[in-house]
Amino acid sequence: MEDKAKEDKVNHPRHYDLPGGGQAIDVIDDMLDDTEIEGYYKGNIIKYIARYKKKGGAESLKKARWYLDKLIALKETQEEIDAE
Repeated sequence: MEDKAKEDKVNHPRHYDLPGGGQAIDVIDDMLDDTEIEGYYKGNIIKYIARYKKKGGAESLKKARWYLDKLIALKETQEEIDAE
């Protein structure tokens, strides 16, 4: 079993692992349409930025950046589709 000190709490937090493999974010991404997932990402960005001073510090900011990267990728994909 992986040592807790080596756990990637930003990109792959173990507490979100699903029994069959993957993570909860994979299910969320599959179940929500683009508008819903955009709102989900934005909400998490706001949450992690708003609380970083009191909970998580730099780790919370990294989590906000992780969701921002997901939102950017979503928007880039949408823009590519719209350009076609």
